[in-house]
Amino acid sequence: MKRIAVVGASLAGVRAAQELRAQGYDGGIVLIGEEQHLPYDRPPLSKAFLAGTASPASLELLDAGDLASLALDFRLGVRATALEPGNRRVLLSDGGSVHADGVVIATGGRARTLPGFEAAHTLRTLDDALALRSALVPGVRVAIVGAGFIGAEVASTCRSLGLDVTVLEALPAPLAPVLGPELAAVCARLHADHGTDLRCGVSVTDMSEAGVHLAGGSLVPADVVVTGVGMTPATDWLAGSGLKVGNGVHADAGLVTELPQVVAVGDVARYGGRRHEHWTNASEQAPVAVANLLAGQTARTYAPSGYVWSDQYAGTLQLAGHPRPDDTLSVVDGDLSSSSFAAVWQRDGATVGVFALNNAKLFNRLRRPLRQPAVV
Repeated sequence: MKRIAVVGASLAGVRAAQELRAQGYDGGIVLIGEEQHLPYDRPPLSKAFLAGTASPASLELLDAGDLASLALDFRLGVRATALEPGNRRVLLSDGGSVHADGVVIATGGRARTLPGFEAAHTLRTLDDALALRSALVPGVRVAIVGAGFIGAEVASTCRSLGLDVTVLEALPAPLAPVLGPELAAVCARLHADHGTDLRCGVSVTDMSEAGVHLAGGSLVPADVVVTGVGMTPATDWLAGSGLKVGNGVHADAGLVTELPQVVAVGDVARYGGRRHEHWTNASEQAPVAVANLLAGQTARTYAPSGYVWSDQYAGTLQLAGHPRPDDTLSVVDGDLSSSSFAAVWQRDGATVGVFALNNAKLFNRLRRPLRQPAVV
């Protein structure tokens, strides 16, 4: 392969470019990114950056040495509009194109929007964070629709700025499908302990200058509204490419698509019937996907660790493994009412998941047996 196009300039795309060089590829690498910014890290957007304690430069994923050693051909501020496998070409929104012998799809996704909430803030990009940060002036009332990780982290940051915050969640408890009812109650307690008004089991209809309107006609007064209701995979540009898409780019266990010269990584990759929207996942997939791209076939397979973390208020939540709703949850250190504890999920006598709040040392020890090698 003389040239490889990496479509998507966030974490997954950067890691793929780095891995190409690490695995000995010395051809051209074109890194295509829809945003004007150099690649940056997203997790701080809802935390330190939103709070104003981190600068854009501190988020950059590549320093001067990285840029020199990787020798990337950056195409920033342009969007991939089509993939033509027969012509080995990626078409771009500026009218140009990139000829490539191999393609890494790392386009991630876009923040989902809700009907009636077109004027609300979302938080997916650096520009989103800049816009929201400028709106968080003293005295504003903030309403957040969605109590998932992004919603909770934004709520935490807003409370640290001294703002009044209401979080609106359709589920009976935040993150209940992921954590189960007992640990979801812990997340709800974090909101309550820090003065956030968490309202679960509510349905929103739309928003106005007065705030957020709920089903039934009540109003949650708000000056700033944020929606944190997930993301939509960026696959529209692949229409007509021959690739199977639908809630992501379909790939096998080696992250290889139907076309052996095309692999998918990060939030956009769907393998084993699922997508995994985690920072760790986006980072760890690159060695496998790149090895298979260079081999021209699926020679290695990827096993996700299921590791995710979230900083909320004074707490760091950590989760690893792949627990199911019918697994047995047991607290192994502290208790669920304390500010620091660790718990495990078990299935047929084996530990299949670990959760900890402010207990990183024990968490790391407990998760060690869960770790599967990324390359098999």
